[in-house]
Amino acid sequence: MNTYDLVRGLHILAVVAWMAGLLFLPRLYAYDAEQNGKPEPLKSEMQALLRTWQTRLLRIIVNPAMILAFIFGAWLFWLRSGQGADWSFAHEPWMITKLVGVFLLFGWHGFLAAQRKKIAAGTSKYSGKFWRMTNEIPFVLAIIMVLSVTTEWTLR
Repeated sequence: MNTYDLVRGLHILAVVAWMAGLLFLPRLYAYDAEQNGKPEPLKSEMQALLRTWQTRLLRIIVNPAMILAFIFGAWLFWLRSGQGADWSFAHEPWMITKLVGVFLLFGWHGFLAAQRKKIAAGTSKYSGKFWRMTNEIPFVLAIIMVLSVTTEWTLR
């Protein structure tokens, strides 16, 4: 078995899990924000349930998947370099695009994690409409990153 292909497969699986969480978490935030106009006790009960789901999704799926995606991605980077011998591919436009996308996904992940705490504290300022509008950010980034890596485009 080829180590590179095995690590690539594990990286893809980790990214799929991470993306699923990054796509679902804002939806839970939207549902939570939309409870504000509801009567009690329905509002409090539903928000408690949604906040439990938000916390579990982040801690059990999203955070571990991000860590695994990073570990397997770094391992792929190292294997691709010939185990540290040739890093020239890292300067190619397609790889720079991929790394910028990864950086942006880490930032979005951090923003979502910080917002979970604000939502739990009742201090989030974002509406359900905001969460629905931004819900697709990870997918747009994924399209750019996947096409960059699979085509390995250059400017030459």
